[in-house]
Amino acid sequence: MSSETRPETRTVHVPHVPIEGSRPIAVPIYQTSGFSFDDPAVMAESMGHPDKSFVYGRYSNPTVRSLEQAVAGLEGGAAAVATGSGMGAINTVLLGLLKPGDHLVAQNSLYGGTAAMLNELIDRFGIEVTYVAENDPAALRAAVRPQTRLVYLETISNPMTLVADLPGMCAVARELGILSVVDNTFASPLLCRPIEHGADIVVHSSTKYLGGHSDIVGGIAVFADAALYERVWHFAIELGASPDPFAAWLTLRGMQTLALRMERHCSNALHLATRLQEHPAVTAVHYPGLASHPSHELAGKLLSGCGGVFSFDLAGGREAGERFMSSVRLALLAPSLGGVETLVLHPATTSHRALSAEELRRCGIGEGTVRVAVGIEHPEDLWADLARALA
Repeated sequence: MSSETRPETRTVHVPHVPIEGSRPIAVPIYQTSGFSFDDPAVMAESMGHPDKSFVYGRYSNPTVRSLEQAVAGLEGGAAAVATGSGMGAINTVLLGLLKPGDHLVAQNSLYGGTAAMLNELIDRFGIEVTYVAENDPAALRAAVRPQTRLVYLETISNPMTLVADLPGMCAVARELGILSVVDNTFASPLLCRPIEHGADIVVHSSTKYLGGHSDIVGGIAVFADAALYERVWHFAIELGASPDPFAAWLTLRGMQTLALRMERHCSNALHLATRLQEHPAVTAVHYPGLASHPSHELAGKLLSGCGGVFSFDLAGGREAGERFMSSVRLALLAPSLGGVETLVLHPATTSHRALSAEELRRCGIGEGTVRVAVGIEHPEDLWADLARALA
């Protein structure tokens, strides 16, 4: 900038320091809403393609792109679209690929927000939904119609921790020309990579294990195929579900300890679930790491760990559940999961509150069901807290 420029202008147009001969160790935060160009033609071309120059924060951003490439690499995908929340990722995929009159098949046990969104698709857009068991490829095949476009699964279901038969279900979908979408939030790419089992799209609430510290809200969708990614990317920028660069940066920072955290989450969860199934106040414990769980054998084949979330049923129903949750002291009564601290909630009145009594039964959620998202605290401290609350 010319030295003749007046101070009022020079305070606006501050110099950008170029980096030469070295590179930053940490990914920089590009906290900018847009990018300027020297060539109008380059700017025009960049606005229509995800792999061209950065233009505007809603389209992409270097910090966000680093996150997208990191998660796509972990999942074995071609590319990814980051969003402002996990539901943002799910809705970007569903709304970007479905139209009125389409049909999708979903597994019975789903996260409450996803189930509520599927009801919205039915009521507002005339999209039909059929529910089947997560481990029944024959039921999936029987449910498919000429209008079927998607099958929707969760690697480990929320909150009953049922493990989907990804190889079987995705094989049927691929054979019949249907896209398969898998929510891999509970497993993370460290425990399972659905694309390796035939999935076309993997979604995450990066709020959970990817971020891992209860300080961001974010989501991401990973695509096995680059053409499918570009198709959804065009819809995503119009939908406007893009993430903030600072949230993307915090997610990247959290991911650097993902392997260490997941090991502790899994070992703590197994320790607590094993002890809870012996407690007289508990009628059932739902965790695939237990031999009594219906998905135990499948989990051993698909997962390198059973995750940090389990649920259990109390003999006294809702009253017992409320009494338990008001009695914990170390564990926190709070929504979400995947952070370093242990959280508990009552699914029927919180995460799955939008579901009818019939839908709750279909998911396997009872009045006395409690979900525990296990943190990385010492397992004996956690057990002492749960045992005291149960007493």
